[in-house]
Amino acid sequence: MKEQGLHKTELTLKQKLWQIQWFLVLLLFTAASVGFAMLYSAGGETAGTGSLNPWASRQMIRFGLGVVMMLTVAVLDIRLWLRHAYALYLATFVMLVVIELGGFVGTGAHRWINFGVVNIQPSELMKFTMVLALARYFHGGSIDDISRPLFLLPPLLLVAAPSALVLRQPDLGTTVMLIIAGGVIFFLAGVKLWKFGALALAALVSAPIAWHFLRDYQKNRVLTFLDPERDPLGAGYHIIQSKIALGSGGLFGKGFMLGSQSHLKFLPEKQTDFIFTMLSEEFGLMGGLGLLGLYSLILVYGFAISLRCRNQFGRLVGLGVTTTFFLYMFINIAMVIGLIPVVGAPLPLVSYGGTAMVSMLFGFGLLLGVYIHRDTQIGRRGSGEEL
Repeated sequence: MKEQGLHKTELTLKQKLWQIQWFLVLLLFTAASVGFAMLYSAGGETAGTGSLNPWASRQMIRFGLGVVMMLTVAVLDIRLWLRHAYALYLATFVMLVVIELGGFVGTGAHRWINFGVVNIQPSELMKFTMVLALARYFHGGSIDDISRPLFLLPPLLLVAAPSALVLRQPDLGTTVMLIIAGGVIFFLAGVKLWKFGALALAALVSAPIAWHFLRDYQKNRVLTFLDPERDPLGAGYHIIQSKIALGSGGLFGKGFMLGSQSHLKFLPEKQTDFIFTMLSEEFGLMGGLGLLGLYSLILVYGFAISLRCRNQFGRLVGLGVTTTFFLYMFINIAMVIGLIPVVGAPLPLVSYGGTAMVSMLFGFGLLLGVYIHRDTQIGRRGSGEEL
């Protein structure tokens, strides 16, 4: 009997591995490989040279470890994530509080916790643990519950509390992502549009007041967005150099490792926030469109998997993860081409960064798990049967 039980468990695991959307995994690997290539180019001291150090080799190791974690997350029972959603959110929130009390300073902001072996950026993890917590909360509510204003107060706090802490780090880009991703889940859960309109109107009315609470550098970013030439050697330097690099790439680019703006060190943060600019300089408009096409395929897979799921928790988690991926992509690319102010957001799976890479793969692990457990019936209390 024991052998039969073990065999049944092994077959179940094999079935889960068989049902993984391996083409989606291939798309993620392709996007990460683009990042490896650009980080290799960024490591070169002069045009025409590249190096695995200091960025590409580390990113490859992180991606490898992240893929193992992603597949592990995918095969775990989706009800496990439902049961522990609040605990994961609370753990991440506590780390944000620790940051507030005195975290590791990098690039002028308190955003990291030093665990000795590795530095963790809790705000990146919060983007996905918040999705889990909101999905669990709304999974347990009915349409009548969602129509009641008091029912919406706890999830509003789930979004507002970490957003306030992240804004104080300060990290405006991540704050915007948390608020938008949370708002999308509210909408998908069935919250009426007029309530979003009321919040938008309140935000518009309070904008002049909020302006006075922004840091000086944040105000400068907004003013520079409106007029980059007002401070070309200061606040406007990043976006001006980014536009020069984008334009100089032309249709097909200057060639791999031949970008002048990046290799001559005119382009700042070429390995992180402005890596799309570096890609466009070396591979031109076609290279940039190619990456956008790859991202579009990932988004299509994400939405298709989410809508295929039969339980509310899985649908909300899948759509939340896919929306977060889209926000990463949109904010970074819109920022470097001058459509929005510079806020500091990595390009998903491409920019250098350990926590961003691993947390993104954790999110995709949840998405793959949503597909594997797409037919699992989950009651409002998280049981295996509908209540």
